[in-house]
Amino acid sequence: RYFYVQKILQKTFGEWKEWWTACRERELSLRAASHYRHFLHNLIFKAWRAYVCQQQGKRNKYDFAESHAEKQKLLRTWQHWLVYIDVQRTKRGMRSVALAFREKSCLRIWWTVWRRQHYQNHTQHKMNILALQYWAQSLQFRAWLQWRELYLYIQNDKQKETRAVTHHQHGELKRYMEAWLGYLNLHRAKKIQNELAQEHNQSRIVQQCFSGWQISWECRRRMHAHREGMQKLAAKIALWRVFAQWKHYVVLCVEETRQCELAEKHYKRHLLVRALLRVRWKGLW
Repeated sequence: RYFYVQKILQKTFGEWKEWWTACRERELSLRAASHYRHFLHNLIFKAWRAYVCQQQGKRNKYDFAESHAEKQKLLRTWQHWLVYIDVQRTKRGMRSVALAFREKSCLRIWWTVWRRQHYQNHTQHKMNILALQYWAQSLQFRAWLQWRELYLYIQNDKQKETRAVTHHQHGELKRYMEAWLGYLNLHRAKKIQNELAQEHNQSRIVQQCFSGWQISWECRRRMHAHREGMQKLAAKIALWRVFAQWKHYVVLCVEETRQCELAEKHYKRHLLVRALLRVRWKGLW
């Protein structure tokens, strides 16, 4: 019985030991699985935290790079804008100085030319007045002499006197016409020479000013090629248009003045000739 109890106890202990071993193994396996899951969760959390930190670092670096790029762009834009403002200010100053110098030089040249031409016209007008007075006096004296001679000889031969007077009138008119045509041709030649000299002088001055301005403008254009080229082309077109209009206007004014002077002189001479003819015919009658 004791042996039986021992065997039963031994069997029971063996089964309990197997059960306890199985429970222990199950507990160990559960603990190992839990530990393994915890270890995996810890690794996943560490990897996720490293990934989040890396992404945050990348995002911070990207934000810093974008802000730095924007600052660099803004700085470059500001520097270019400052250079552009400085260039525009320099160009504006040079343009104002060039325009003032051109205006002063043109005004000075035209004032000198106008004063010289006014003095020449005034002197020529005085000489013309003196010549006309002397010519009128000489004509009056000659007419008075001829009238006295005709009055003395009118009673002897009226027909011969009439023919002589007619022939004399034709000769005088022819001589006056030739002298007037010669004077007109000479005055016209002098006028043309003066106009050609003035035009040559004006074109030479304008060409010198324009060549100097073009050289300075060309130096600036090399620094700013595209924009300066466009502005230079626009300035050249405007300058040539203004110069062509001004030249056309000056030519029209000079031609109108010359025609008015010629017409007035021709009208005065025509009136003088008619007056002389009327005086002579009254003397004959």
